Amino acid sequence: MTTLVLASASPARLATLRSAGVDPLVIVSGVDESQLDGLPPAELALQLAELKCAAVAARDDVPADALVLGCDSVLELDGAALGKPVDAADAVRRWQTMRGRSAALHTGHSLRVVASGRVAAATASTTVHFADVTDDEILAYVATGEPLHVAGAFTVDGLGGAFVTGIEGDFHNVVGVSLPLVRSLLAELGQSWTELWRSGPA
Repeated sequence: MTTLVLASASPARLATLRSAGVDPLVIVSGVDESQLDGLPPAELALQLAELKCAAVAARDDVPADALVLGCDSVLELDGAALGKPVDAADAVRRWQTMRGRSAALHTGHSLRVVASGRVAAATASTTVHFADVTDDEILAYVATGEPLHVAGAFTVDGLGGAFVTGIEGDFHNVVGVSLPLVRSLLAELGQSWTELWRSGPA
């Protein structure tokens, strides 16, 4: 059975894959995400995903039959790439800028067959509409710590869900991994999504 290796420390990505019937082996890449500053947001997300995927695929402890999936998410607002906030004050400023507006969440995906070195990669983009939240709501949300650990300083599947009024595109992409895109990348590499199911869909 093919082993899927997730080159990401994101618990949301892991939970999303598990809920879809896939239980990957997690190996964190350790890639320095600051090395690509200055790239357009969608390109930044894709290149970071490719770097993470390549770094993990090159490790000796990766199974020979593995498929390695690297992902990275970036929120684009006013043309700027917004990753994880630097600190709580940064998260508050982000939310004061984002509230009542819409932004694009880009998630780069890179999938590599370790045995052959073949790679398929693409970026999924989803439009996110934010509620016109109050300053008190922003402060309360940032105080939970949740927005400090995620790209764009928000979640759609956690406490931040009440502050997202709608999305256009793939919901799972906003969480951190686009299941339909991963399925397409697998097909591009001659692999089957359903063969990754451990005991059928969860």
